[in-house]
Amino acid sequence: MTVKELAAFDVKSCGPDTDLATAAKLMWDGDCGAVPVVNEERKVIGMVTDRDICIAAATRGAKPSDIRVRDVMSQQLATCRPTDDVHDVLKTMKGVRVRRLPVVDDQERLTGIVSLNDIVMRGDCRPNAAVPGERILEALKGIGSHGRQTAVA
Repeated sequence: MTVKELAAFDVKSCGPDTDLATAAKLMWDGDCGAVPVVNEERKVIGMVTDRDICIAAATRGAKPSDIRVRDVMSQQLATCRPTDDVHDVLKTMKGVRVRRLPVVDDQERLTGIVSLNDIVMRGDCRPNAAVPGERILEALKGIGSHGRQTAVA
């Protein structure tokens, strides 16, 4: 199964100068938890999540309408292509510990987004499933793992 069979291609995006209140409204209206950040050529330059917005609003001493996406967006991101296999997407999500990947074309322009939820909804625990449940569980464990080990006393 490939990304083009799973992804949403009516994805909303914002620019780096968009304020957080506007980005939050895009998420609310689109019933999603992240918005790709694109430049003038629609090339993905970052991602902003609902968590980014909440933490910034709670810690910055400024209204969300006064904080720019560029100040809180994740700039280290992974992407995928419509022709990528779902197993490769799960490995990428696990490796970079994200739940969503922007889908880009050959010119690196945003065309869609694929989420872990998109994959989970197609998952199955039967033998030879196109999206095996154990692969999804493995990705979930990797995404949810903590980046550092803590000592237990």
